[in-house]
Amino acid sequence: MGLPLIAALLAAACDNTIGLPAASLENVVDTISLFALDGTPVSAPSGYVVQSKEVVRTDLRSDFDLAFNITPAGQAVLLPTGALGLGVSSGLQAQVAAFDAVTTAPTGQYVDTLPVAVDSGSVVVVHSRPVSCLAGVVFYYGKIEVLAIDTIARRADLRLLIDQNCGYRGLEPGLPRR
Repeated sequence: MGLPLIAALLAAACDNTIGLPAASLENVVDTISLFALDGTPVSAPSGYVVQSKEVVRTDLRSDFDLAFNITPAGQAVLLPTGALGLGVSSGLQAQVAAFDAVTTAPTGQYVDTLPVAVDSGSVVVVHSRPVSCLAGVVFYYGKIEVLAIDTIARRADLRLLIDQNCGYRGLEPGLPRR
């Protein structure tokens, strides 16, 4: 295969407007529950992996991107990896806009070493740990809305949308364009 043909194939595989491979996975809104790291059975899932959209037990794996907890003062928090001593990798950015109004993951600073306080109605954008893919080393992005915090069960019910397309920042349902 000649170099011009390879270059043509690569160009065809990329979305010319953003320089990434064409998106192939549709964004879908989902709901999950996470249990506090403290005060719940170890078998209750407290962590979430953005890339694979998995709710996980934090005692069985450490490759999650965020975890949920309730502080001794009763404040619900989401924790990126740096806040858990797992290395500064994932990040969170609180939003003032409603869940549906957040259509693109913002650029700029993400909190990566501190807990992010949340309550019912809070909206947070998350970026995963760095991931290698065809586009290079990038993040996967998603948005989270806290639907409810149950302080008795020590559980958070969350609505989320994760863009599983490598390097894309689109946070609307359907096939992302950006």
